[in-house]
Amino acid sequence: MPRCFITSCLPGYLGILLGIITCVQGASSQASERKPNVIVFLADDLGYQELGCYGQKVIQTPSIDALAEKGLRMTQFYSGSPVCAPSRGMLLTGKHSGHSYVRDNRNPKGLDAIKAQYQWEFPGQYPLPPEETTLAEALHDQGYATGAMGKWGLGHFGTTGDPNRQGFDLFYGFNCQVHAHNHYPRFLWRNGTKETLPGNDRTLYGETFSQDRFIEEAIGFIDAHRQDPFFLFMPFTIPHLSIQVPEWAVGWYDQTIEEEAYEHKGYLPHPKPRAGYAAMVTYLDYGVGLIMNKLRSLGLEEETLVIFTSDNGPTYNRLGGSDSTFFESAGVFKGLKGSVYEGGIRVPMIASWPGHIPVGKTSDEPAAFWDLMPTILHMTGHGDTVPEGLDGIDLSPTLLGHPQQHSHAYLYWEFPAYGGQQALRMGQWKAVRQQIFKKGLKTELYDLKADPSEQTNLATQYPAILAEMEKHMAEARSPSTLYPFKHLDPQ
Repeated sequence: MPRCFITSCLPGYLGILLGIITCVQGASSQASERKPNVIVFLADDLGYQELGCYGQKVIQTPSIDALAEKGLRMTQFYSGSPVCAPSRGMLLTGKHSGHSYVRDNRNPKGLDAIKAQYQWEFPGQYPLPPEETTLAEALHDQGYATGAMGKWGLGHFGTTGDPNRQGFDLFYGFNCQVHAHNHYPRFLWRNGTKETLPGNDRTLYGETFSQDRFIEEAIGFIDAHRQDPFFLFMPFTIPHLSIQVPEWAVGWYDQTIEEEAYEHKGYLPHPKPRAGYAAMVTYLDYGVGLIMNKLRSLGLEEETLVIFTSDNGPTYNRLGGSDSTFFESAGVFKGLKGSVYEGGIRVPMIASWPGHIPVGKTSDEPAAFWDLMPTILHMTGHGDTVPEGLDGIDLSPTLLGHPQQHSHAYLYWEFPAYGGQQALRMGQWKAVRQQIFKKGLKTELYDLKADPSEQTNLATQYPAILAEMEKHMAEARSPSTLYPFKHLDPQ
């Protein structure tokens, strides 16, 4: 079976993979007045504890661990939402789910003419409106070349959410999240044009693994813009289900991980689901390593701010064959993807920029996706261009090791799905509402400092704190016509 250059350059055993971070650097970085490049790696459904630098014991992630060793690792960082599309939208627009336009994974209706024009096989999600300013637009206006490779989910081509209308010069990948449920697709999108992938038929294996194409395109983008400031957004589709990875890569783990027979639920079944899932995470790490090696070979590592994070927590146990319990994917935290408990929204966040971000540091500053837009604009020298009305704050003092960090009064989430949920973090306290549609506004209260696993509900013991947090939960949001929220919206 033919392989692209990525798969053919990696021998089929883990020991060599672990050496990718030692690749010889090429041209040395030269001092210049150019604006810093920005790369944001966004994993899909990667749990807080699925990286070695966050405590994972089974899955190997040497390249991402090396990023943490060279930079800063945040331990109390949160995604925008417990599911994909809204979380990505919040990262790009700097707004939390009480103010963001996209608040759930839903598909638009009434777009039949556009569907016919672009020959959509997959629906796409609700498109970002033109009045939303994305991070890509803000950087593009400052002269940045902008590219995104991976999964979009914020509007199909021809709509207002078209990535080319939201600031990206180049988009390559899955426009619709449903399309991305198979990693050997029949086609991918290059801007508004389909690129057929021969040998793929949406079964378990094929000739072209989509992750390989994303890395190839990213490396080509870096090559093309080595002289320009660039923003490269890498919203990966792995390790989101289905469990799929080149068959030879499963060999990294199939002799060391014991499989267990259990009922398969949803997606394509994998014959060795634990080994396959571990291989997906390591393959994600390998792609990060290839891009970092490309920066080094061009002498651009010291010219580039790199951020790595995940769009939400790990997927539900054994859906599609994944086993978050076996890998302890969420660590000590309660909940998984789809939940506003810590396991569904607390995610890894690593930032590296040699010569600027101190080496080997950790931070327990509570922060979230909506902080990334103002932070990146400040760190690239464009703090005066931060749009008004954002919920995010500038985290550059934390990342750069400065003492003047302004902290959030609170962090807020709402999620009009999975029964309806709300959460608010204020200092060490976390307020959670579950099953709002059925149970109304019944609030749980947790002390995350003493109880990070959210096991002991303290709502009756601390009525004053509970009342203050419920007040913030009401004032932090505005109603959405797209995502009506029973019991929260005015009747």
